[in-house]
Amino acid sequence: MSQLLGVESHRAYTIGYARVSSHDQKQDLERQKEIIELFCAQNGWEHEIIQDLGSGMNYSKRGLKRLLRLITSGEIDRLVLTHKDRLLRFGSELVFSICEQFGVEIVIINRTEDASFEEDLANDVLEIITVFSARLYGSRSGQNKKMVEELKKISEKL
Repeated sequence: MSQLLGVESHRAYTIGYARVSSHDQKQDLERQKEIIELFCAQNGWEHEIIQDLGSGMNYSKRGLKRLLRLITSGEIDRLVLTHKDRLLRFGSELVFSICEQFGVEIVIINRTEDASFEEDLANDVLEIITVFSARLYGSRSGQNKKMVEELKKISEKL
């Protein structure tokens, strides 16, 4: 904002958001954070990284709640993600709409070609089954792991 309008100048502030689903993916979380750090530094953006550990279908993660508070309070100007699905598995478009309403730019570093409808559907079904089987059988159960591996094989054939 301009000093001519009698408003203090506003410094652009960026939030990078990184998320993985389980403790087994800690290395991926670190990799996401490094990619975001490097990307923000290359662009000269003052930034902070918010990280979460939990399902992309869990809307109650501490980091996600904090991110939404920052967006709706007007405290950030930019949101950086490594991939669109790191924010949420379902509902990221809603968060993107909220960003648009509050003037927050969204930067997705790794934009891949749009997946086919069948690939998206297979990935969504796999995510749903993974979450609910973990709740039903326990996240460490052999039965759960076997079922998820079989479903991954099937989805890869699509």
